[in-house]
Amino acid sequence: MALLNILEFPDPRLRKQAAPVSQVDSRIQTLVDDMFETMYAAPGIGLAASQVDVHERVIVIDLTEDHSDPRVFINPEITVIDEDLGAYDEGCLSVPGFYETIERPRVIEVSALDREGQLFTDRLEGLMGICLQHEIDHLEGKLFVDYLSPLKRQRIRSKLVKEQKLRS
Repeated sequence: MALLNILEFPDPRLRKQAAPVSQVDSRIQTLVDDMFETMYAAPGIGLAASQVDVHERVIVIDLTEDHSDPRVFINPEITVIDEDLGAYDEGCLSVPGFYETIERPRVIEVSALDREGQLFTDRLEGLMGICLQHEIDHLEGKLFVDYLSPLKRQRIRSKLVKEQKLRS
């Protein structure tokens, strides 16, 4: 397994739309393993392939502290089950150090392929549903800062650009 580089806002590669995975093979399984290793090391609870500059529809999530519930979503498609919105404080490995309250549908249903390429459908709510919606946004080239006011988004962008310059 390998640690992958996580792209940070405002990197334009984060805006690229991900393509569907045509075949779940050893290359995709290795990507999944590397994404879990990268996510755990960051540390985070969700990671989309777009965040590691692989523009394919692959997401990994594990909400547990002991890394005991790794979930894989390949080519995920969601349906909103409950139109009511829930407000959650979201953070992002691609927008490090910032957390903002975002509203998203409370209950969704997802159909996706697992690590072995098997189709599954699941009803998700709470943090798991929010996390999956956040990661699917990445596959669409969207970030949680896009839900914020232009002024707030620009402040975050400026701070991150300054920090990135200091690191390089």
